[in-house]
Amino acid sequence: MNDFAGKTYALHEIDIHLVEMTLDIMKYVIGRITEKNPQLGYFRSEEELREMVGNTITPHGIGGEKALELWKDVLSKASVSIDHPRHLAFVPAAPSRAAVMFDLVTSAASIHGAYWMEGAGGIFAEMQAMEWLVSLTGMPEGSFGVFTSGGTLANLSAIVTARETWRRDNEENCARKGLIITSSGAHSSIKAMAQVTDAEIIFVETENRMMGADLEAKINTLSAEDRQRLFAVVATGGTTNAGIIDDLEGIAEVCEKEKLWFHVDAAYGGGALAADSVRYLFNGIERADSITIDPHKWLFSPYDCGAVIYKNPQLAKKAHTQEGSYLDIFKDEGANGFNPSDYQIQLTRRVRGLPLWFSLAMHGTDVYKNAVERGIELAQIAALKIIRNRNTELVREPGLSCVLFRRIGWKAEDYKNWTYTNHKAGFALVTPTQWRSGDSFETVARFCFINPDTSEHDIDAILATMD
Repeated sequence: MNDFAGKTYALHEIDIHLVEMTLDIMKYVIGRITEKNPQLGYFRSEEELREMVGNTITPHGIGGEKALELWKDVLSKASVSIDHPRHLAFVPAAPSRAAVMFDLVTSAASIHGAYWMEGAGGIFAEMQAMEWLVSLTGMPEGSFGVFTSGGTLANLSAIVTARETWRRDNEENCARKGLIITSSGAHSSIKAMAQVTDAEIIFVETENRMMGADLEAKINTLSAEDRQRLFAVVATGGTTNAGIIDDLEGIAEVCEKEKLWFHVDAAYGGGALAADSVRYLFNGIERADSITIDPHKWLFSPYDCGAVIYKNPQLAKKAHTQEGSYLDIFKDEGANGFNPSDYQIQLTRRVRGLPLWFSLAMHGTDVYKNAVERGIELAQIAALKIIRNRNTELVREPGLSCVLFRRIGWKAEDYKNWTYTNHKAGFALVTPTQWRSGDSFETVARFCFINPDTSEHDIDAILATMD
């Protein structure tokens, strides 16, 4: 590895220096993943951080010791610990300790995970983790996928595959602006994805489940020209806001009848496929043409690790394989193997599925099932506590591990002040959201349970701050 030996230090001195720094960093990492009461962290302004940290990028460097000190004492404390047990905002994460430790191995191994010729061992391990993911979906034999940087890239890769398949089916489609239908509760990345692929998007207006009948009704309102432009439907397997799962069975029926690409964005909710208690809610997902799942959300991997799965991977390969004279050797029979870069947008990629593989291999899939079930159980426990609390009430029944509730008598400003007060105190990060009530939107509070270390006491303590 390059240690910049000729720049400032003699080789022997830099070796000693690197060993010392490695020990310091490992000490920090071990401390971080074993601490019983992690700090939540609170953001600071750019001006504050500049004053506290100063200029760290200089011609001669500030030294590893100083840089690590600034990280520990200032920068890390100005960043939120996403795995804090009272971080219940957005979709948090709770990577297993095994996955975090193996993320270090992944970086140290320095593997390019785009092509089998360079990364066969790492890619093989990723493939075993992917086989488990595919098995959760119930998709037919031959279905497979790749790990991506997250749900946005997975969704984009799937829709590019759908669009290119649509174009290949009919050359006239190359001159048409594609059209996608999804629900108004879909993730924001779906709209961004449509912009990137130069497609128009139409929404089925519902905060609840998009039903097959809703989709069919929307299609029936389209003009003949628009129906020619329609090439894909995106359903959601667990909305980010409320954990709602669309009518996947009914939507699959419509997509098959209309010959439309059926994509399921289960970036958040896909982890619940491992939970026997709610698996039936996903019936129909096995009929999808593509599925997005984010292991860095509810499958306890560190950032960044998403996944896209295809019913027919060859369609993705036709859409994504990159050509170049310097790439020809990777396709030679002598280097034959699975090349992840052929199935998604990125060419250069790290083997980001390795931490998931190691954690699964170490703990077994039953541990994963139990950990996901705990998130669902915590949501049910929280709902009961909210009902029993004289100051709070449920907005709707919990969806997967999401709970929407209101503090009786509060306005939007009250929720915002409550969020900042708890966060600044280092106690908890719970943020409000918007929920549609009739023709208007209401500000409400929201829990999202991912971390199995979150306790009932944590829930009680957070609700107590609403008194």
